Amino acid sequence: MIILQLVTLPFILSMALFSAEPEAETTASAAFEVDSTHSTSIFRTQHMGAGMFYGRFNDIAGTIQFVEGMPVFDITIDIASVDTNNSRLDSHLKSPDFFNVVEFPVMTFVSTSSKKIGDEKYEVVGEFSMHGVSKTITVLMAKTGQMKNSRGEKVGFETEFSIKRTDYDMPYGIESGSLADETKIIVALEAGR
Repeated sequence: MIILQLVTLPFILSMALFSAEPEAETTASAAFEVDSTHSTSIFRTQHMGAGMFYGRFNDIAGTIQFVEGMPVFDITIDIASVDTNNSRLDSHLKSPDFFNVVEFPVMTFVSTSSKKIGDEKYEVVGEFSMHGVSKTITVLMAKTGQMKNSRGEKVGFETEFSIKRTDYDMPYGIESGSLADETKIIVALEAGR
């Protein structure tokens, strides 16, 4: 009787292990929704070969998600929200000379891969689309913080990179020397869930 129990117990345990449903692995977290009020997108280029001219976009949307610990970004910026603190200049930037907001109302960045390269720093590759042109770019994303409280969970990231306007068919002012080709872009994101 004791021998039978010792033989059948491992058999019963092994059958239970094989017949159990496999647990689904969670590889992606719930998405964080970008908070437009507390997120910023700034651009800077040289004006007339002298000073640095700044502008910003006030309407940023999208999501940040973590897949196997790596951040995944899907960000959209509304071009009509461009703001230079000068309505006449804003109108010019929305025109076909620059962003052509009627034909190309948004710019987007959708990441395709992320690699951790340091303490809270990630090398992120993705498709950046602006003015009807899409290009694969690599940006350094710094995680600026993450916290959880009674209001939910927040996460923040920031990046700074440069592009050439001519790569996106926006050459206005380059030949005359009134505006530089190279444009620096700074994006600070806060998202919550």
